Amino acid sequence: MKKLYKELANCIRFLSIDAVQKANSGHPGMPMGMADVATVLFKDFLKFNPKNPSWINRDRFVLSAGHGSMLLYSLLYLTGYKSVSLNDIKNFRQLESICAGHPEYHPNTGIETTTGPLGQGISNAVGFAISEEILKKQLGKKKIDHKTYVLAGDGCLMEGISHEALSLAGHLKLKNLILLFDNNSVSIDGPTNLAVSDNHEKRFKSYGWNYLKINGHDFKEISKALKKAQNSKKPIAISCKTTIGYGSPNKGGKASSHGSPLGDEEIKLVRKKLKWEYEPFKIPAELLSEWRKIGERTSQKAQKNKTIFSNSKNLKSLKKLIEKAKVEYFGNMKPIATRKSSEIFLNIIAKFPNLIGGSADLAGSNNTKTKDHKIIKPGDFSGNYIHYGVREHAMCGIMNGIALHSGLIPYGGTFLIFSDYCKPSIRLAAMMKQQVIYVFTHDSIGLGEDGPTHQPIEQLTSLRSIPNLNVFRPSDTIETFECWELALESKNTPSVISLTRQGVNPIRLENSLKNKSSLGAYEVLRTGDNISVTILATGSETSLANDVGHKLATDGIYSKIISMPCQKIFDHQNEEYKKKILGETKLVVSIEASETNYWKKYTGINGLNFGINDFGKSAPYKKIYDHFKLNSESIVKKIKEKL
Repeated sequence: MKKLYKELANCIRFLSIDAVQKANSGHPGMPMGMADVATVLFKDFLKFNPKNPSWINRDRFVLSAGHGSMLLYSLLYLTGYKSVSLNDIKNFRQLESICAGHPEYHPNTGIETTTGPLGQGISNAVGFAISEEILKKQLGKKKIDHKTYVLAGDGCLMEGISHEALSLAGHLKLKNLILLFDNNSVSIDGPTNLAVSDNHEKRFKSYGWNYLKINGHDFKEISKALKKAQNSKKPIAISCKTTIGYGSPNKGGKASSHGSPLGDEEIKLVRKKLKWEYEPFKIPAELLSEWRKIGERTSQKAQKNKTIFSNSKNLKSLKKLIEKAKVEYFGNMKPIATRKSSEIFLNIIAKFPNLIGGSADLAGSNNTKTKDHKIIKPGDFSGNYIHYGVREHAMCGIMNGIALHSGLIPYGGTFLIFSDYCKPSIRLAAMMKQQVIYVFTHDSIGLGEDGPTHQPIEQLTSLRSIPNLNVFRPSDTIETFECWELALESKNTPSVISLTRQGVNPIRLENSLKNKSSLGAYEVLRTGDNISVTILATGSETSLANDVGHKLATDGIYSKIISMPCQKIFDHQNEEYKKKILGETKLVVSIEASETNYWKKYTGINGLNFGINDFGKSAPYKKIYDHFKLNSESIVKKIKEKL
């Protein structure tokens, strides 16, 4: 038995060594060190099907230590996934090879998530485990009953996101979550004791996890620990004491095997030490056959992949509800904060079956929880709302895992200023084309007295610069409904919905059921036929732009006001429409209570940009707007001077 397992593990080792060497780039040490653990996991425990990689009831295997990507690619090739060929492995880290430097999510390939930024995979795995519990409750244990395994290293556990995610997992008692800790005590700079002296066992147990210690090169110990993990009543971490670069005479156990190829001479020594007599990329037929049998082990259990939720039917009924609500609120002339408008919308869709809400300890401020939401809590996953606690970074990483798992659509709330905590996870959601919705309230100096630490200035620009992320900043209740509708329709694009704390006047007064926000920008007011100014605005400043337009008109200067709830969607419109919006006047002006430089692509060098290029102030919000000259009098004066 031991001989076979060792030979199977060596298949992983040498594919990894050879691929990194050929690319002259990569991390051979971790795959060499964790090959024994991975072999036992895939051979005897993991439930998966290479012929149907999206089988809903498969176990999830997440490589949080994404630098060791060749471990994953080797396993996928060896077990028979069509997504990874031997030629792909030979082209590791080369253009268009699925074997990228760090794992990149592709549907139906066996690569469950994009990892590399350390700790992200841990939070994704928590999201997978939460989804499994939710679906098990909804669909029954016969259809949904699987594990989530996450392989993490010292670096993953150093990153702060790991604390946030592991803490919540322990609180929720996610018993089907198993963390394999590659405890090799080596980081890029050298031994981990240069920077870390944590007691990992006490740390995990304080979170409410079970914890086991094993020799990561002893097959019996590995198997015994994984057997125990199957019946754990809590999430469980298995500390696998391994040697990084296992088998390398001169680089094993050292940082030199972490992030660089071993070199031709050292590889010859590894081959000799591990008695591997085959040329690079050669896997003996009998060993490849054994690996392919492992890939077939659970295939008979794998049912055809089924759509868990019928989103199209839900969206049809949702459209009718939105239309009905829009008709009701067209007649409402009261100022409403758009965070409250969002809550009104959530009241309409709270029972939408695959929507999982949440907030980072700000539910009452973000207005993300309604009377119809039910809390997900330890031992009860029948709900649809998660209290994430003050864990913004983990919340967004966990939402990525929820979105990746199946047909669930997660949304989570915090203040826009705290999107800075969320940014790495948001970026990965956009990269993976996942439908994740971020409800970011208190979106400007309009939050007032909390002061500059809480007043976002550069955050909208930062988020708008992320590819494949729709950043919505609705101007009133109707636009808020429309932006939510667009977010729920955007299956391959995450969405930010940026909302006000303060009340805003209604902008859309005509009773039209068309979703005008779907254009990204559209005309809301024209003060005369012969216009000389185009004024662009978003959110609470659209009402200010209307005031500016009316005051200019009293002096015979006519303008059109453009609400621009989503710049990215507008940028995707055809040239004719963009010219219609931007090309009618020589002077184009922007008004938004945030950083102004991003607007210059619309206003040009001759335009005017009214906003804030400094930090905010602590005061009642109207006084702050006056302080920064974001009022109609100051703006009208500047426009007149320009004309």
